Amino acid sequence: MEAHPRLEPQAPQDDVALARRLVAARQAIDAAVDRVIVGQEAVRELVLIALFSRGHALLVGVPGLAKTLLVQTVARALDLQFGRIQFTPDLMPSDITGTDVIEEDPETGRRRLRFLQGPLFTHVLLADEINRTPPKTQAALLQAMQEREVTAGGTTYTLEDPFFVLATQNPIEQEGTYPLPEAQLDRFMFELAIDYPERAEEIAIVRATTGEPLADLEPVVSRAELLAFQDLVRRMPVSDEVVAYAVDLARRSRPSHPQAPEVVRRFVAWGAGPRAGQYLTLGAKTRALVQGRTAPDIADVRTLAPSVLRHRMVANYEAEAARVTVDGIVAELIAAVDA
Repeated sequence: MEAHPRLEPQAPQDDVALARRLVAARQAIDAAVDRVIVGQEAVRELVLIALFSRGHALLVGVPGLAKTLLVQTVARALDLQFGRIQFTPDLMPSDITGTDVIEEDPETGRRRLRFLQGPLFTHVLLADEINRTPPKTQAALLQAMQEREVTAGGTTYTLEDPFFVLATQNPIEQEGTYPLPEAQLDRFMFELAIDYPERAEEIAIVRATTGEPLADLEPVVSRAELLAFQDLVRRMPVSDEVVAYAVDLARRSRPSHPQAPEVVRRFVAWGAGPRAGQYLTLGAKTRALVQGRTAPDIADVRTLAPSVLRHRMVANYEAEAARVTVDGIVAELIAAVDA
């Protein structure tokens, strides 16, 4: 995949028609994913919201819960290139960004440097067990996530839009891992907690995976359409009340704020930064669009708040001693902030 300047889709003449197409596209994607993935409806919706919002998602769950299969299936349904990196302690930045190689021109015999692209040059990237690689390699991924660019050998290469990172972490074993710094965690729009399936779902999974293989999925959304949907999200209007509520949630997650709830002042060391309000608002707009509504409301912000805030709030030692989780703190924060 070659590095290209970003493709800027033309603004459509009729945003209403494009919004209807987005709803139909979401339904078609759901139908395609249903053929492969059993359950996990909430996680699937949040993955699509992050994708349509030009965000990234961090997926936390034990092995064997179809995290890799989910992102592969979404990429195939969207007609996007898919790449996967298995992060290990010996992985170097050039292993993911690419490197310059020396090649000889067969006609002139002269040698020259040619940039050999790494696996970052894709549309949908699965960063598997991202916390198992050293900070140097994590930083290389951080530039790609934030600037949509890769720097190698003093030259900066632009990644082709769309560029979506779905990273995974295993919550069971932490030995030999490198916890992501807060600056990199903040670049993820969502942290999605994926749990074991229900009994009926697990039975369906076993039946589906021990029978005949399914036929390959056909793409239901083109790359150009996806870029147009992402632009539509940015153009969608949002009320001052929804923006104010999103900002208030982020501000009152900080223990120094005068209106922070007691649970925050007691158990939180650091609260969420301004990106939380940005992603709450952007996610609410996207959620309203994919559900066929013309404007987001405060209920959208409340629904997305746990996924936006859980990795942006740092609990203190008192919370650990009292066995208070960040998810519990977020739930009390949402209940305390008056809509």
